[in-house]
Amino acid sequence: MIIIKRILVVLILIISIVLIAAYFMPKEYAVEREITINKPTDTVFNYVKSLKNQNEFSVWANMDPKMKVKYKGVDGTVGSISSWESDVKEVGVGEQEITKITENKRIDFALRFKKPMEDTAVGFMSTESLGGNQTKVKWGISGVIPYPTNIMLPMLKMDQMIGNDLQKGLENLKDKME
Repeated sequence: MIIIKRILVVLILIISIVLIAAYFMPKEYAVEREITINKPTDTVFNYVKSLKNQNEFSVWANMDPKMKVKYKGVDGTVGSISSWESDVKEVGVGEQEITKITENKRIDFALRFKKPMEDTAVGFMSTESLGGNQTKVKWGISGVIPYPTNIMLPMLKMDQMIGNDLQKGLENLKDKME
């Protein structure tokens, strides 16, 4: 009986330490990558604001050639939605909705993931003229990992995990645009 009590006390202590540590850990993540494309800003912006075009250079969309994609609304306008379904775990099921457009500057979108886990995030793509025919394109995604699962945030290495895919997507975009 004493051994069981000691085991329970140790378990309670371990759980308490984890919960206390999670309370002080960051809950938010933000990942951004950028690239320079040798094309005018309006040309690049008009291409990236299309959800159909984003599927042409997105790493995630290219992971599953059998992925089912549906579009709602007028592509490239606020309120348009791209939804996807894939059996590939890294792709899953979800949708992206354009929430705001600042013409030739920035497109904001909401990301709603349904499988393999439910989650939401926000993202953006921005374009900035560097003069002549050069455009800096930034792509970012941010979100919140709720308490107490945020204890996993440092181990998830979101900057590396998401950042590598964003960078590869931007490189795909550069190849398509140039």
